[in-house]
Amino acid sequence: MIDQFLGKLLWDKDILNQSMYYSLIGGGKRIRPVLALASAEVVGGDPEKILPAAVSLELIHTYSLIHDDLPAIDNDDYRRGRLSNHKVFGEANAILAGDALLTYAFELLADPGVGLPERQLRIIREVAVAAGKDGMVGGQVSDVAGEGKTLNLDQIEEIHKGKTGALLTASARLGGILAGGTEKQVKALTDYAKALGLAFQIKDDILDVVGNSEILGKPAGSDLRQGKATYVSLLGLEGAEHQLHDQILKAQSSLKPFNEGAIFLTELASFIQQRQH
Repeated sequence: MIDQFLGKLLWDKDILNQSMYYSLIGGGKRIRPVLALASAEVVGGDPEKILPAAVSLELIHTYSLIHDDLPAIDNDDYRRGRLSNHKVFGEANAILAGDALLTYAFELLADPGVGLPERQLRIIREVAVAAGKDGMVGGQVSDVAGEGKTLNLDQIEEIHKGKTGALLTASARLGGILAGGTEKQVKALTDYAKALGLAFQIKDDILDVVGNSEILGKPAGSDLRQGKATYVSLLGLEGAEHQLHDQILKAQSSLKPFNEGAIFLTELASFIQQRQH
């Protein structure tokens, strides 16, 4: 559903649109929009009705990856098995493509057909907070500031609650709220997504050490080269695996209010634990 929607977006042939399209269509697991659609479904809603809002999350995520790869931040030449955006289109166009994707995301979030206006307004604000200074961008700033420093577990978790967890949490809440879920249901989805976000980052840290660069689609070992504090550098591989397992169990136990209706979300957590890229 997500890829079909992305394919139908009208992309012009100018350099900006080419740059946006290159990174957005270049693969990826689509975890955030999938999480939003599944959350809408689990509260009894129709996932198709919120599709534009769900896809907006992929635009925000993609913009963050384009900017992450820039020389001033992570300086990565490859993403998803292809050259990073700035290696193809230049740094200026990569920055502007990221800016345009972020703005386009809020255009999709404001689509009149995605939900009741009061729910939609609530979600627009929540996504803005999750993507901004108190969420993803703030986490990225803390991540950069922590390079070469020894951080404790609480500090690492705080970084990743912002950098990775905030947008994942907003994704689950987006689906639940727009589809008319009760506050109890939205709370369960929130708890699930918070644990899932930490699990996702722990798995990323593990794969950076033991992953295959060809499967990952980007160079393994980049965190070590940049001196970043990770779950693995603090806890070791075995300790990180234990933390990953604990967060997956925590995520899955949060779904108890949905009984058998949350099979997909339960399996999504297992996928996060087992993924190889």
